[in-house]
Amino acid sequence: MANHSSAFVRTEMLPEQAPPALETGIIKWLRENLFSSPVNSILTVVSLVAIYFALSGFLPWALYGIWDASSLSECREIRDQLYGVHEGHGSGVACWAVIAERWPQILFGFYPSDLYWRPVLALVVFFAAVAPVLYSSLPRQMLYLTAAAPFLIVWLLWGGSIFGVLSAALGFVIGWAAYKFGEDVVGSLGATVAALVLPIVYWLFLAGPLAGAISPENPILRPVESNDFGGFLIALVIGISGITLSLPLGIALALGRQSDLFIINKFSVFFIEVFRGVPLIVWLFTASLLLNYFLPPGTNFDILLRVIILVTLFSSAYIAEVIRGGLAALPRGQYEGADSLGLDYWQSMQLIILPQALKISIPGIVSTFIGLFKDTTLVVFIGLLDPLKGLSDAIRATTAWNGIYWELFIFSGFLFFIFCYGMSRYSQYLERKLATDHR
Repeated sequence: MANHSSAFVRTEMLPEQAPPALETGIIKWLRENLFSSPVNSILTVVSLVAIYFALSGFLPWALYGIWDASSLSECREIRDQLYGVHEGHGSGVACWAVIAERWPQILFGFYPSDLYWRPVLALVVFFAAVAPVLYSSLPRQMLYLTAAAPFLIVWLLWGGSIFGVLSAALGFVIGWAAYKFGEDVVGSLGATVAALVLPIVYWLFLAGPLAGAISPENPILRPVESNDFGGFLIALVIGISGITLSLPLGIALALGRQSDLFIINKFSVFFIEVFRGVPLIVWLFTASLLLNYFLPPGTNFDILLRVIILVTLFSSAYIAEVIRGGLAALPRGQYEGADSLGLDYWQSMQLIILPQALKISIPGIVSTFIGLFKDTTLVVFIGLLDPLKGLSDAIRATTAWNGIYWELFIFSGFLFFIFCYGMSRYSQYLERKLATDHR
């Protein structure tokens, strides 16, 4: 009689088998993401139908567009010859020829065509200067270029004498010297105030006369007026300047709002609430019409510089609130830990508090920067030729392209999308690198 009490032990392995078709590949992805439930299946079908109707009208219009023509009327003649005015997509195709013919004007505005190399070189310098700030793996010696880049870029764009830029840079040296040597005399607070006030007084009353006295009659680079700026160039100048300057100012305002010093605290609160409580368009009109009334008589303050200053102040108020949220999100133990190590205020902020607060605030900071960059199109209301409205109207004002709309708007939107998407992707890269979800 067989003994059935012993366990069965397999002496050979079963051969490998392919996974079920419903649990692998594209079928699995479709089941999990598009058809995971009856409601999701219905929404997927409705979305596909909506996408089909949208693309069925747009793709033929865009793909069959005409690139070689000198006017809108010539575009229409070519369209009628190729497709016929009543045949499918032929009844409406894009006239991309306006982009092919006017793209330098869309990018550079009325900047002299023989000087296009200067804004292009300035953009290359900017990317080279910002690279060591964005990517810590690059050599730290490149930070010298980062410090010099703002002055070099201004000189390349506006031209004129190099001594004008050097006289402006001297203001930062004065601020550094006032803080460095004044700390032992008037204390940290007094040195900080002096480092802020003395450069402003120098820039308002001394920088201009000094630059005029030492500048030669024939500068190396031909001067270019701000009125010649336009198109995407003006969006980049205002956007990059506002983003670069508003971040440190926003950090200072956020720290000032949390300060125990009465004057600094109330000034920061007043500044933030005033600039956040008034629309940007009002500040742009202020920059255009009213700012000169608060300056010394005879002062010629460039309109583009006025706009950059007001945009920077406006953006810094929003950045300050974003960073204040990051500071508030830190546990109280972080502050107590810094105190237990014997660190003073600035050391604790630099080494412990601010790195964590900025890490938490990355999504909000980048969202503010993207909004600022897109808001540069509002300068059209004060007479500057932004790429979306101002320059598009200037192109349509010519008899050759009178009546063209969507092609210019789509091209301008595409340029904005490239830069905004780039900022968004870098933000996601930085979040992954710093692991913002694990404090």
